[in-house]
Amino acid sequence: MTHRTAGAAGGKAGGAARTARTIRIAMNGVTGRMGHHQHLVRSVLALREQGGIDLGDGTALWPEPVLVGRSEGRIRALAERYGVPEWSTDLDAVLADPSVDVYFDAQITAAREAALRKAIAAGKHVYCEKPTSLDVGGALDLYQRARRAGVKHGVVQDKLFLPGLRKLKRLVDGGFFGRVLSVRGEFGYWVFEGDWQPAQRPSWNYREADDGGITADMFPHWEYVLRELFGPVRSVQAHLATHIPRRWDERGEPYEATADDAVYAILELEGGVVAQLNSSWAVRVHRDELLEFQVDGTEGSAVAGLRSCRVQHRSVTPRPVWNPDQPATGDFRAQWQEVPDNGDDANAFKAQWELFLRHVVLDEPWRFDLLAGARGVELGLLARMSAADGRRMDVGEPGR
Repeated sequence: MTHRTAGAAGGKAGGAARTARTIRIAMNGVTGRMGHHQHLVRSVLALREQGGIDLGDGTALWPEPVLVGRSEGRIRALAERYGVPEWSTDLDAVLADPSVDVYFDAQITAAREAALRKAIAAGKHVYCEKPTSLDVGGALDLYQRARRAGVKHGVVQDKLFLPGLRKLKRLVDGGFFGRVLSVRGEFGYWVFEGDWQPAQRPSWNYREADDGGITADMFPHWEYVLRELFGPVRSVQAHLATHIPRRWDERGEPYEATADDAVYAILELEGGVVAQLNSSWAVRVHRDELLEFQVDGTEGSAVAGLRSCRVQHRSVTPRPVWNPDQPATGDFRAQWQEVPDNGDDANAFKAQWELFLRHVVLDEPWRFDLLAGARGVELGLLARMSAADGRRMDVGEPGR
C-alpha cells in the first residue's frame, strides 16, 4: 500500500511560463546515507527546487518521488521531513502502479539484484547504485533482461561528474598531456573503529558475510573513471588487506571485521598506460582532497581531486636535482597552475540524474547502462581473485 504524507504537497514546475510533465520515480533505499543525501535531497528534490528539468520546448520535466523502504517508521519520517507526498513499505505494490515510470535502487548490494529484476519485469525504467550485483553473471543477466524488456537502464557513475574530474577530462580531450604515461590515484580516510568515536560508515561495510569491503565498493568506480578518461583496463594485480580487525557497530557492540578495508592495485590500460590505485579506510589524509589522481604525460601533468585540478606543462617544468644533503629550496606546489572552473561545479549526482531522466523522456544519448555496471562488478571480482591467487589477472569485456 502506498501512503500519502498528511499535509504534503508537490510544488509547481517553473512557474506559469512552462508546462509541467511529471515523471514518477520509486526510490528504494533512501533511508541510507547515500540514498538520502545525494540521491533524494541533492538530486531529485534539488531538481524540483530549480523548477524541474527544462526540456527546451516550453516543458519542464517534474520528478515526483515515491519513497520505498522496509522500515515504516523511518520511511514515513523521511517523507514528512521533506514533504514528499507518497511513501510505501510494499515494493511490489509500488511496481504494480502503472503511474510509476522509473525505479531507483540504493539498497545494500545483496538486495539490489532481486529488486531490479522485479522492476524490469514490471516494465519500469531502472537506475541504480553500484555494484549492480554480487557477481558478473547476475550483473549481465540484469543488462540482458533490461534490453529484452525494452526499458531504459542506468548505473550511477558519479565520479565522472565531479568538478575536478570534469576538468581532467577537458585536459585529456584537449590534448594537454600528449601521450599519457601513468595515472596514480589515492583515495580514502580514517574510518573510526566505533569504540571511542562513532564510525562514519555502516558496520556491514566491514563484514564479508554482508558483502562488504572497499574493493567491491570502489573498484566499480575506478573501472569507469579509467575507461572514460584514459581507456579500458586490460589487467589488474591487487593486494587486499584488513588493517583494522576489530570494530564496533551502531549499537556499540564489538565485532570482527572480516572484509577488506584497503586495496592496493596496479592496472594496465589499453594502449599501455599504467595506473596505480590505493584505496583505504585506514589511512590518515595528507592530501588536499579525499580523492586525488595524478596524471603524467609527455607534454604535461595534472593533479585532480573532487573539485580542484592543477597542471604543470612541460614548458614550465622545473629541473629538480637530487641532493639529500641540501634542503629543498623550491615550493613544489607553487609551481603548478590551477585549472579554472568554467561552470563545472554542479553536484555530480544531480548532473547524472538529469541526464538519465532526459534519456528516459527524450531518448538522448546515454552510455552509463547496466553493461557498464557489469564491467565494474567484473573488475572488483578480478581484483579480489588477483589478491587471493597472488597473480595478475587479464580483464576482458563481460559477456564476450
